[in-house]
Amino acid sequence: MIFVMAFMAIAGAAWAQMPDIMVENAKGEQVNFQSFGEKKVPLIVTFWSMSCSPCIQELNAIDIVWDEWREQAEFELVAVSVDDARQTTKARAFVSGRGWADNFTMLYDKNKDLMRALNVVREPQVFIFDKDGNIVYSHTSYVAGTEQEYIEKILSLQEAEQPQQEPVEAQPVQEDDKKKSKKNK
Repeated sequence: MIFVMAFMAIAGAAWAQMPDIMVENAKGEQVNFQSFGEKKVPLIVTFWSMSCSPCIQELNAIDIVWDEWREQAEFELVAVSVDDARQTTKARAFVSGRGWADNFTMLYDKNKDLMRALNVVREPQVFIFDKDGNIVYSHTSYVAGTEQEYIEKILSLQEAEQPQQEPVEAQPVQEDDKKKSKKNK
């Protein structure tokens, strides 16, 4: 029992960070997924495929509100295609036709290495990483409006990052101040 609990703790800790996995970017270059954590801003990562209608609906919905979201918070969005190597060319054309690459960073996980590293079972799957690369949100599936949860989480992370103002201590009122206050009335 202790062994199982220790294994689960280790597995959970490994899952909670950005994995050190190579994926292909829009230019066909291999990039390390961890490099997306170097900007030290929250990161939304969504896994999608061309055959997944809810994935396409989700990315279209995010694309519509993208400019508004970017005015509200500083963050990045990475859309990871899990279409296999035979479909990558079609996926690139699909992305180009939709204009998603204008707003999002597109990655291609042809061998599903990143998908496995993050234990994605089906798409759409969304993860939100904080500025330190920790997973702070995970959601599987899409229903219209779900994307609002993503920006709310990003905004809550942004709010948590704001320095807290020190409470101002009330100063005792001096006798002279009391007299001045009565004269002004």
